[in-house]
Amino acid sequence: MKMTREKYRFVVHEHKAKRAGLHYDLRLEKDGVLMDWAFRKEIPLNVGTKRFGVKQSNHSLVWLSFEGKIEDGYGAGEMTIWDKGTYEVIEESEHHMKFRFNGSKMNGEYVLVKFKNGWLIFKTR
Repeated sequence: MKMTREKYRFVVHEHKAKRAGLHYDLRLEKDGVLMDWAFRKEIPLNVGTKRFGVKQSNHSLVWLSFEGKIEDGYGAGEMTIWDKGTYEVIEESEHHMKFRFNGSKMNGEYVLVKFKNGWLIFKTR
C-alpha cells in the first residue's frame, strides 16, 4: 500500500448534462492529469452516507477551474464547481484509496473502494 503526504488539488463539478442528467464529477490531480469519477448524487458530507460511482477517463488539469457550458458531445450541458481544494493520499492500492480532503464542503477523511461494476465513496471521519 502506497502512502504519501503530498498535497494535490481536487475539484467536484455539478454537471447538468443533457444526456446523462445531473451528476457530480470528482476529479483528483495525480501524475499531471485529473482522475475522474461520476456520481449520480452529491459526494457525501456526513459519515454513514455512501455513493456509488463510475470511473471515467482522465481529464486535463484545465478542468480544475472550469465552469460553463459544454456545447457538444456526450457531456454537453452546464457545469459548475460544487467544491474544490486540496487533498492528500493516506493509503492507496489498486482497489482502495483513502484521502484527507480540505475543501469548502469536503473536509476530512474519505475512502474510494473499487467493486466489479464501479466505485463506492464514503466519509470516514
